[in-house]
Amino acid sequence: MSGRCGTVSLVGRPNTGKSSLLNRLVGEKLSIVSPRPQTTRHLVRGIVTVPGCQYIFVDAPGNPPRLKSVLHKALNRRVGQAASEADVVLFVVEAQRFGPEDRAALERIPPAQKTIAVVNKVDTVKRASQLIPFLDRLGRTRDFIAVVPVSARTGRNVPELLRVLAQALPEGPAAYPEDQLTDRDERFFAAEMLREQLFAALGEELPYRCEVIIESFKEEGNLRRIEASILVERQSQKAIVLGKGGERLKAMASAARRELERLFQGKVYLGVWVKVRRAWTDDARVLRQLGYE
Repeated sequence: MSGRCGTVSLVGRPNTGKSSLLNRLVGEKLSIVSPRPQTTRHLVRGIVTVPGCQYIFVDAPGNPPRLKSVLHKALNRRVGQAASEADVVLFVVEAQRFGPEDRAALERIPPAQKTIAVVNKVDTVKRASQLIPFLDRLGRTRDFIAVVPVSARTGRNVPELLRVLAQALPEGPAAYPEDQLTDRDERFFAAEMLREQLFAALGEELPYRCEVIIESFKEEGNLRRIEASILVERQSQKAIVLGKGGERLKAMASAARRELERLFQGKVYLGVWVKVRRAWTDDARVLRQLGYE
C-alpha cells in the first residue's frame, strides 16, 4: 500500500480517556478501561488501515507521578519514549479542564514534536458555545497542528480527527498487514483483562499493588486454556483479593473469562491463583519478567 503511514502516541494526564479513545479509533477493545487514573502500564499499539493511510496508535501510561518505586520510574520512561518516538502526538485533555497535571504532561512532549490537541468528553458539555472559550485558551498554550474536540464514548467527531491526523503523517508504505489490529499477542490481553477486573473489584490502592502473570497459555482446538497468577505484596492483600471463601477471586476470573471469550471468539478456561511477592514494585528482576524494563 502506498500513501501515508506513521506512529501516533496518545499522551496526557491520567483519566482523560486515552484508552477509551484508542479503543474507539481501532474499533476493538485493546486497552483496558477504568475510571481510576494510571490504569495503563504498557505501551499498547492499535493499528487502523484505510485506503491510502495506516495509523499506528500507541496508548501510553497517563503521565505517572514522580514516585520513587522502580515501577513508577519505568512508567515515566515509557511516557517520554512514547512522546519522543512518535511521528505525531495526540495530546488528550478533558473538556473544560486544563490544570497543572495537564501542563506537566504537555511539557513531556518535545517542543519540535508534531502535536494535535484532542479535547475528549465533549458529550459532557451541554452547549457547544460553552466549549469555544476553552478551545481558544488551549490553542494558545502551544503551536498545535489543530485542536479537535471529540467524544470517545459516542464517537463524535472521530472521523474529523482521523482526517486531520492523516495529513500530518509521513508518506510511506504500510508497516503492518491491513487486517492486523495490534502488535500484542493473546497472552498479553489475557493478563490485561484480568488486571482490569482487579481495578473494578478492589479498593482504591490495592490494584496498583497487583500484577498479573500468565503462567501457561495453550490452544486446544477452539478452547484456550490459560493459567494465571495475581501478584500481591503482602499476605493481607492476598486475603482481600481472594475474598470470603475465594468468592471475589472467582467473580473476577469469571468476568475476565467472559471478556476474553468475546475478544477471542472462542471458549476460554481461566485458572487464577494469588501469590505473595514482597515489594515486587521495587524488584527490578520481577519487573523485567513482566516486561517493564
